[in-house]
Amino acid sequence: MNEEVMIGGHISRQFDLELDEIRSRVLKMGGLVESQLDKTLEALRDGDAESIIDIEKLDRKVNALEMEIDEECTQILAKRQPAAGDLRMIIATTKSVRDLERIGDEAERVARMIRHAFDNDASVKAFKGLLSLGEHVKELLNATLNTYARMQTRNAVKNMRKDQEIDEEYSRVVVRLVDYMKKDPDNISDALDVMWAARSLERIGDHCINICENVIYLVEGQDVRHSDIEEIDEQLA
Repeated sequence: MNEEVMIGGHISRQFDLELDEIRSRVLKMGGLVESQLDKTLEALRDGDAESIIDIEKLDRKVNALEMEIDEECTQILAKRQPAAGDLRMIIATTKSVRDLERIGDEAERVARMIRHAFDNDASVKAFKGLLSLGEHVKELLNATLNTYARMQTRNAVKNMRKDQEIDEEYSRVVVRLVDYMKKDPDNISDALDVMWAARSLERIGDHCINICENVIYLVEGQDVRHSDIEEIDEQLA
């Protein structure tokens, strides 16, 4: 039998290689945005605004990878005309790549806010709670990338529950910042920088959940957007 026949479920071995290459590039892109967030939190933790330059360089790499993956997906659609699970993979990939690119943008935005606050000698009090929020978002991003790599729908649901906890923590950070501004109006500018940074971190969590929803769509063929967690549990049962 010709070795090009029925390799990995496709007639063409080349098709399998193309899909594997796209998957590898998505994970590489995920690693880059994870590094962006890591460096952002390091800058916040160490008070080192200089490292933010590295974050901006990483963002350019992320943007370039997004364009490369989009082009590869377009070529596969044109050449292979995929159906069923393969088509879902291409759709889920293009959506996930878009979310990864936006995660990178949000991480860079947080870094810029931190640098602006450092340049203006912001009070340490203004940053209270931001690092903790960032660490939880970092854990969610890591868990999301693992979920994508292993295509685990149950872990996707667990990540959604983690995001609810992040939303609650974000709300607590905002309440503290509002209280801080009321008590010390001279530091309103600093507090607003931190508030926008916290908002960007919360948005990273939202993009992670979009990727988890894409995993469920890819594996199960079910669109769970706009469904609450209990409904998703029922659909996956």
